[in-house]
Amino acid sequence: MEWQGIVTLITLFAVLSSLALTRVSADLVLMAALAFLLISGILGPAEALAGFGNPGVITIATLYVVAAGLKETGAVQWIARRLLGHPKTEKGAQLRMIAPTGILSAFMNNTAVVAMFIPAIQDWAQRLGVPASKLLLPLSYAAILGGTCTLIGTSTNLVVDGLLQSTLGINLGLFELAWVGVPLLLVGGTFLVLFASRILPDRGGVTEELDLVRQYGVEVEVMAPGPLVGKTIAEAGLRALNYGYLTEIDRGGRLITAVDPDRTLQAGDRLYFVGAPECASELRRIQGLKPANGSVHKLDVANHQRCLVEVVLGPEFPALNKTIRDSQFRTRFNAVILSLSREGKRVPGKLGDITFRMGDTLLLEASHQFAEQYRFRRDFLLVSALNDSTPPDFHRAPRAMGILVLMVLVSASGLLQIMEAAFLAAGAMIASGCITASRARRSVDLPVLVVIAASFALGNAMTETGAAQWVAGGLLGFGALTPWLALAIVYLLTAIFTEVITNNAAAVLMFPIALAVSEQLGVNFIPFAIAVMFAASASFITPLGYQTNLMVYGPGRYQFFDYVRIGLPLSGLVALTAIVLIPLVWSF
Repeated sequence: MEWQGIVTLITLFAVLSSLALTRVSADLVLMAALAFLLISGILGPAEALAGFGNPGVITIATLYVVAAGLKETGAVQWIARRLLGHPKTEKGAQLRMIAPTGILSAFMNNTAVVAMFIPAIQDWAQRLGVPASKLLLPLSYAAILGGTCTLIGTSTNLVVDGLLQSTLGINLGLFELAWVGVPLLLVGGTFLVLFASRILPDRGGVTEELDLVRQYGVEVEVMAPGPLVGKTIAEAGLRALNYGYLTEIDRGGRLITAVDPDRTLQAGDRLYFVGAPECASELRRIQGLKPANGSVHKLDVANHQRCLVEVVLGPEFPALNKTIRDSQFRTRFNAVILSLSREGKRVPGKLGDITFRMGDTLLLEASHQFAEQYRFRRDFLLVSALNDSTPPDFHRAPRAMGILVLMVLVSASGLLQIMEAAFLAAGAMIASGCITASRARRSVDLPVLVVIAASFALGNAMTETGAAQWVAGGLLGFGALTPWLALAIVYLLTAIFTEVITNNAAAVLMFPIALAVSEQLGVNFIPFAIAVMFAASASFITPLGYQTNLMVYGPGRYQFFDYVRIGLPLSGLVALTAIVLIPLVWSF
């Protein structure tokens, strides 16, 4: 091996060490490696930048827009509320959660599925009286396993498929991975249902202490007709919100103050909640409720351009000492007051009769531009928009689901490649109003795409310099290996890599090594590529190995050892199943 190969291996070791031992972001580390390989002359510009034009990377970027369209319309929440139901036991709860999560993750990015399911599962866990820590980690694992069932289920599958296209001209079918992915989902899901509640600890939930935060009163009305009419408070998901609680119901002028969880909702009921500002955002995500404040509907701002904003009134606010009703706030600021907090406490009485005082904190519904427009005006001492508070447009949820189904059908039928189908689906999401062009642009996770694309440079350097062949020779140097044993070694090495670095980087780095192993054994490469694909996704042992594992770390209040305790046996079970099945489906 010449000096280029030695330098490439040193660079690879430096990248792995930086990702595992430092807090430097992965995109910076891999772009630095790309720049070094380019400047040192080990790679030319075409080889170094090949990842940015890879079909798999482009497909991932396009699918971000499709997933965002599903999120903006509340389609996943709409599905979750119908599929989760009201199981009686923890095992029943895990089964009702794992099945829809696995199925959804097979057809959309599993990171997006987990992001949208976390608040729904937290609400659901509180409603059932089940600790959230018993459900959130199985949620992540189910999404990972579900993602292995189809080509579009996880970005890793698309990355390896892109490598197969560029290296060997091979295109995998949308459901080709299902022969192994579905058994993995069944085996892993069964393990989680049987053992997760025993292995995982009860760490409670992350619920805000409402007496320590700014308290607001938020009033909403049950829509008629709507999906909540005839349901009980508990069934509607209104009994155990993360950021607020239901205090009373106004039913046709009659006040119901002792709110029983089994009380049935009627059309036109006005529900009064007390809680943190995020309570208003939670209520917006429940289909069948609308703000009781009629002024919200008069606001001259489209639904997808709205968000919740907190403002603190300053000494130059023009309506100090006037009531909210007399202030003409909506006309003056094009924003609607939802609630008012004074000295951290809600102010009792009708909202319109409350008199403004300096220092009052208002919760507003306004446009996305409101914060920028009034941040430096003297009317307000502070202007702060709440993250992710745009109300979902549930009317477009069936449209978004229809676009997803059509994308899957067109791709599965072979009429279009997955990249082409994804482009059409993303365009349809924008054209149909499921998501705006500006939000579509913001939905693309650029750092993740940079990590994937830049890691291709390391993979190309491993192939071009002969470093991959040298590593493969070292693996085969332990003795005469059968193809099955070599496949197991490639799988386990990839699985170790993916626990300490990103799953996509692990796949890209192991791909040339797996190719070299198959060439030296003189056998079919496809089983080895599939092994890399599954092993790179099967990250269960650490929170760092897969993005969804990290996403549930805080909400579940997990500790590092919780992942090890349940992840090790699950990884072993999944590895054994995959290593046995892969050669049976794709022969050597």
